[in-house]
Amino acid sequence: MDNFLADHSRELIQLSAEHLMLVGLSILGAIVIGVPLGIAVHQKPQWRTFVMGFVNVFQTIPSLALFAVLIPLPVIGGIGARSALIALVLYSLLPIVANTVAGLSGVPPAVRESAVAIGMSDRQVLWKVEFPLALDVVFTGIRIATVMSVGLATIAAAIGAGGLGMFIFRGLAMLDTRLILAGALPAAAMALLANYGLSLIERRIRGRYAPTERST
Repeated sequence: MDNFLADHSRELIQLSAEHLMLVGLSILGAIVIGVPLGIAVHQKPQWRTFVMGFVNVFQTIPSLALFAVLIPLPVIGGIGARSALIALVLYSLLPIVANTVAGLSGVPPAVRESAVAIGMSDRQVLWKVEFPLALDVVFTGIRIATVMSVGLATIAAAIGAGGLGMFIFRGLAMLDTRLILAGALPAAAMALLANYGLSLIERRIRGRYAPTERST
């Protein structure tokens, strides 16, 4: 195994970097879309059924099938990283949107009323009071989406998007356990490190804002 790693070290580094880029860009896209969507649902509860149904439906589609469905679509489809990124963003929306809604809904009404009573506008109440108090719950959704995306990104290799899945699919084709492990183990380590690192950030956020929230 040592010789195998030495022979494939450069490719392992390249595929790991591709994997990180796929996950990072997809999570960034999911945050940009999902957080505002969650805020909109919180402010307009009548949208909840439609929006949550929309983001839920992608969880019911097998990941490989979604990648395949995107390939023939014009502009957004095709073989490669573009289709993979879109699929990963769609899969990451549910935990981010759901946790944004849950976090904002969990802010005690008395806190909102107090903020309005001192003359804050709706926008100020949202960004200076509600969102900071909901941030730890929102971040939990981001952490879940990130860990989930690390695993799903391995399947993106099936449509030529690169990443550690290249080793896994090559190993399956060649019945080579070393290749499979060369892709699976770094992906698992990446997921664990992402979960641990984001958990630390999440605890710091909770420690900063939760005492104020719970005491009101």
